[in-house]
Parts: sequence; structure tokens; C-alpha cells
Amino acid sequence: MQSRARWATKIGMILATAGAAVGLGNLLRFPVQASQHGGGAFMIPYFFFLFIMGIPMMWVEWTIGRMGGKYGHGTAPGIFNLLWSHPLSRYLGVLGLVTPLILCMYYLYVCSWTLAFSFFSLGKLYYGLNDLESMKDFLQSFQGVKKGYFQSILPAYLFFLVAFFANFFIMYHGLAKGIERLCKLAMPTLFLVAILLIIRSLTLGTPDPNHPERSALNGLGFLWNPNFSELKNADTWLAAAGQIFFTLSLGLGTIHCYASYLREKDDIVLSGLTVTSLNETAEVILGGSIAIPAAVAFFGIEQIAQGGAFDLGFLSMPLVLSRLPFGEFWGFLWFILLFFAGLTSSVSIIQPFVSFLIDELKLPWKRAVIFTAIAVFIPTHLVIFFLKYGFLDELDFWIGTVGMPLFGLIELILFAWIYGIDKGFKEMHRGALLTVPKIYCFILKYITPTCLFIIFCVWIWQSGLKLFLLKGIPERDIPYRLMARGLILISFLICVFLVHFAWKGKKNEA
Repeated sequence: MQSRARWATKIGMILATAGAAVGLGNLLRFPVQASQHGGGAFMIPYFFFLFIMGIPMMWVEWTIGRMGGKYGHGTAPGIFNLLWSHPLSRYLGVLGLVTPLILCMYYLYVCSWTLAFSFFSLGKLYYGLNDLESMKDFLQSFQGVKKGYFQSILPAYLFFLVAFFANFFIMYHGLAKGIERLCKLAMPTLFLVAILLIIRSLTLGTPDPNHPERSALNGLGFLWNPNFSELKNADTWLAAAGQIFFTLSLGLGTIHCYASYLREKDDIVLSGLTVTSLNETAEVILGGSIAIPAAVAFFGIEQIAQGGAFDLGFLSMPLVLSRLPFGEFWGFLWFILLFFAGLTSSVSIIQPFVSFLIDELKLPWKRAVIFTAIAVFIPTHLVIFFLKYGFLDELDFWIGTVGMPLFGLIELILFAWIYGIDKGFKEMHRGALLTVPKIYCFILKYITPTCLFIIFCVWIWQSGLKLFLLKGIPERDIPYRLMARGLILISFLICVFLVHFAWKGKKNEA
């Protein structure tokens, strides 16, 4: 039996796990969510859910991950089987393989856009575009959605190849020499670049004298001055809870996979809290202090609220930065910041499937990486070439809106109710440098799963039934949406077969 890989250093492990959590959502999704839900008012439920859902769930994923690693399991099928010794448990864990595998198929492609736009900034390719509509045409032309500035999808495909091979080159070199080494370099660089962009963003002043209300300081003030009437809006609370869940990469299978490479008595309480703090710093301080002040100074808060995360990252910010002195330099920094955030997250998304092949099917590390690369590379072409038909959106709905909260709810029930909160709390404190307040036993058993259940139900009620029945979807898109569902189903069935095959082999060995 081959020995499992281990983190080389504690700081490397912390930075890698923080890198898994810090992604495009911190820098793009958070500012949009805050803008749409009252700015400062949004921050009140945001921090409330951080303490009753985000931090406790982070501790749970670290706990079950380390426990799984002790017995040679780094992914949900094996870990769930430890929490509940029933054959069904490992098949529930299939969700922890399919979710990151499908996510990887489109996250890598989106990550490649940030790399492309960093070069476009240096080359001033989008300079001369004066409004958001023109910038949108430029982006869609690059994506192959429409003809225009680019005559084919070839540039987008070439940048995808670069991002894809960069990810798997890092993975090929292993845990310590690949992922850990990347994050030791990328995470400090990310924070340094972000600080430079914050300084530039906060010194924008009031670019347009005709709109004195549009200033960088007003943008920053919007984030921290609450309008308490917004707290009466249930959507504000729901959005804040959802953002906490997504920003920490919970329910994805990546955190407990990374934690499985810890040693039996390595601290997880302080480490989990440190990773959460780094993530929140990146999101609230960095994400909130770059995009919101800059976009408010040039377009006003309404423009951010009306658009989505992609609009902010690929439309508003390039236009803002291109109007500044040395704009190509600032544009390059913005997109390279996004690329580093995406890269440290994407390698973590790849890791669960690689770990499953190594731990349960006994493949060598490098062969597992090559197998995973093939499994991701081929179906990603469907995302690339069918983007304009909503293929990516369909995958994102089932993985992000359905898969992640459902998986999080399952693992929480297994930990707190079936394995037992007292046993779980004892395992959490093995080697701990801090003591978790006893109140979190109650929170983890009752409050956190209730919050997750409500989030899941409301999301399904608000958009799930409509999307499930394909209502409001253009007729030309329906075959491609069904194809996306077929890809998820086939991936799920393959993972079920692999889990069955792995445990059948274990029985034969026994």
C-alpha cells in the first residue's frame, strides 16, 4: 500500500487551503451581491451567517477530512463510509466527486478568460471602447458567442489550452511540489497585487465633476454604512447566507480533501479559523475595496447592482482601468489578480477526483492526474463550443445551486446526527490549539442544517422548478441544456460505478 502524500509545511497547507477558498467569487460575486442588497445592510447578515454557518461548517470539513486521511480516504465516498457504516453512505459521497469534476469543466475555461484579458490589457485590444455595450460585444466575440472583434473562437481556445495545461502541470508535480509550491507563490502575490489595486481604486476621487456623488469614497462608504430598512428584506438574508456558503468553497469536496493530507494530531481548529479569516480578508477587504469604489466612481452603484459578476469583472472594470494613466498596467494587474485567484481554486477543484483514483483505485499520483486530465479535457469542449446556447449556465445551476448546498446538508447530517455531535466535537479537538465554544454543538446540530435546508429549498423554489421545466429558455437552447444534464447524469453514473468497483475490490482483498 502506497503511503499518502503530506503537506511539507504548515504555512503551505494554510495557503493552499486558503487558495482553494479564495477564488473568482470573492473578487466578482461578493461586490455584486453587496451592491444588490444594500451595501452595509448586506454586511450584517453576512457576518451573522459567517459565525453560525461558515466557520462551523469549515471546522466540520476539516474534521472529517483529517479523520478520513487517517484511514486512507481523501474523498466523500470513503469519508462518509467512516461517518456511517452503511453501503448507502459511500454512494451519497458520489456527489462529492461529481460536483467538483463538473465544476472543473467550466471553471477552467472561465479562468482562461482572465489570463486572456491580462494580455489584452497590455496590448490595449479593448481600448477605444467607450461603453458597457461595446465591451460586452468584445467579450462575446472573444467567447465565440457572436462575430465582431474576433473572427473565430481560436484565441479563446488557445488561452484555454494554456490554462488547462498550467493546471495539470502543477497537479502532475504532486501535493508538496505542485499545489503547495504554487500557493506559496500565488497567494502572497495575490494579496500584494490586490493592495496595489486598492490604493489606486481609493485614490480615484471624483472622475466626473457632473456627478459629484460618484466618488471612490462614496463607493467605500456604501459598503459599510448600513441602510437598516434593507434588513426587513428576506432576500438580503438569503443572499448573505448563500455568499458565505459559496465563498468558503463549502459543499464542494475540496476542503476535506486537502484536510485529509494532515497528520492525525495536526491542529484543525485554529487552522480552519485562519483559512476562514484569510478568505474573508480577501473577500471583504480586497474584493470590496477594489471593484466597488472604482465602479461607483465611474458608473454609479446602480450599474453594479444591475449587472452580474461577469459584467463587473469583464465589462465595468476594464473600462474603468483603461481610462486611467498607465491603464494597461492596471488592467493587467486586475486580470492577473483574477487569474491567480482562479488558478489556486481550480487546482483544488481537480484534487478530489485525483485523490479518489489514488486512495480507492490505487492508481499512482501521476497516472491519476493524467486520467483526470482526459476526463475533464474532452467534455470541456462542449462548454467551449456550446457556450452561447446556455450549456455553461445549465451546468452551473445544477452544480452551484443544487449540488453544493445539497452535499453540504448531507455531510452535516452525517456528522452531527449519525456519527454524533459529541464524537465529532471530540475528534475536532484532537491536537487543537484552540477550544471551540460548546454552543457550537447546538449550532452544528440544529441551526446550521436548518439554514442550509432553507437556502436549498428557497433556491429551488425561486429558480429550480422553472429551470427544471426549461420555462423561459429559448427553444434553440433546449437541446443543449438537455445535453448538459446528460453530461451530469453520465458523470454521476460513471462515479457510481467507480465507487462500486473500488469497494468490491476492497471486499475481495479482505
